[in-house]
Amino acid sequence: MNAVMKAVLDIGKTNVKLQLVNNQGRLCESYSRKNTVLNQEPYPHMDISGIWQWLLETLAGCKQAANIRALVVTTHGATAALINAEAGEDGLVLPVLDYEFTGVNSCDTAYSRLRPDYSVSLSPDLPAGLNLGRQIFWLQQQFPSEFSRVTHILMYPQYWGWRLTGVFAGEVTSLGCHTDLWLPGKSYSSLVTDCDWQDLMPPLRSAWDVLGFISPQIAAKTGLPSDCKVYLGIHDSNASYLRYLLNNKTPQAFTVISTGTWTILMSARTGLSSLKAGRDMLANCDVYADPVACARFMGGREYDLICQRLGGDIQIPMMADIQTAIDNLWLVTPDFSGGNGPFAGLVPVIDCPVPAVCPAAVATLYCALMIDQRLTDLQSTGAIYIEGAFLKNPLLCQLVAQLRPDQTVYLSSDDTGTVQGALLLTDFGQNPFSLAPEVCIPGNFTSLDKYKNHWHGIIDKCSDK
Repeated sequence: MNAVMKAVLDIGKTNVKLQLVNNQGRLCESYSRKNTVLNQEPYPHMDISGIWQWLLETLAGCKQAANIRALVVTTHGATAALINAEAGEDGLVLPVLDYEFTGVNSCDTAYSRLRPDYSVSLSPDLPAGLNLGRQIFWLQQQFPSEFSRVTHILMYPQYWGWRLTGVFAGEVTSLGCHTDLWLPGKSYSSLVTDCDWQDLMPPLRSAWDVLGFISPQIAAKTGLPSDCKVYLGIHDSNASYLRYLLNNKTPQAFTVISTGTWTILMSARTGLSSLKAGRDMLANCDVYADPVACARFMGGREYDLICQRLGGDIQIPMMADIQTAIDNLWLVTPDFSGGNGPFAGLVPVIDCPVPAVCPAAVATLYCALMIDQRLTDLQSTGAIYIEGAFLKNPLLCQLVAQLRPDQTVYLSSDDTGTVQGALLLTDFGQNPFSLAPEVCIPGNFTSLDKYKNHWHGIIDKCSDK
């Protein structure tokens, strides 16, 4: 008898993945492609057609397609689709804008008068299109004729759900992700009503709800069974956080560090009063629409850029390389992200030989110190759980554990935390599960505190200029 399978479509900013998991939670098949931005008119936008064709072809070529009974979509944030239900197969009135497009800042004077204040939205004023509300506002101003045809504004996970089922819905984890559209008090912000977008927002449902069954057309193209359920879906960092939220049976403080292109720290039981707009801190919403104190920096992107700037390959460093960098005070300081993180806008200082002996050692130290800074900003207490791409760099995790001697750092038992979290939506609250994270042994690097103080001293000097 063929095993029942579940599928997760995981659309990250860098990669798109399709993961097939059995009922025991074991990853059975994995497919991936690069997520590319099309730098074409009318503005840089996501390759929606490429992702869609890849998904259909991958499912059609998958031997297990007929056994998939559940499908969940999880995606990066700050992305939405402007839909007209009669606009053809993809439904798009305008291309799905890339949130890194700085052209949307041309509307800032008008937009700043309408966006809700940080004190009520807990959504900071972010660069480019990282505030989804700014994207939508810019599109409405630049393309009024096209915008007048919009019937639905769909968050990114629910756009793909609509493509698969034909059903429209909204969900709070993507709405509450630094969009300016949502308030921690579980309601739309004044921006939505002031811009007359409220009628474009589909009915809100829970992330674990069944959106619908695969449409007959998709079943015919892919080989998926007609009774395959598609769930509402979830923002990717919230999927990682969900595992720990559901596993935390007592109201204890903890922080989840979700790592990938972005490093996003989500801190449970942390007061929202610790959040500061100018430090790239915000309140995301969990699946229950409860606010969660968050801090971010563009960890994966900055790691790669630092390695490239220092003239070396993106790799995993050796322990001796890190100790050598510490001994020689070889370092770089922010900002390598173009205006994100706690030190947004600072001119980077590169204080090491170029090309460096081991660029990855300097990049690893940089990311560990940035994580430490973000934990301090959040006034984090209790356990720390590391998820995602940085698990592949164990020395980075050990550095974090050494920098946080009063907190225990745990490592996820797998590097598919987003996928496993998304899968929890398919039997929400029904099946008990065990995280079984591994305790991270702190590093034993000498003079790390001296290195940290020197790093902060340079940043302080740059901040004073």
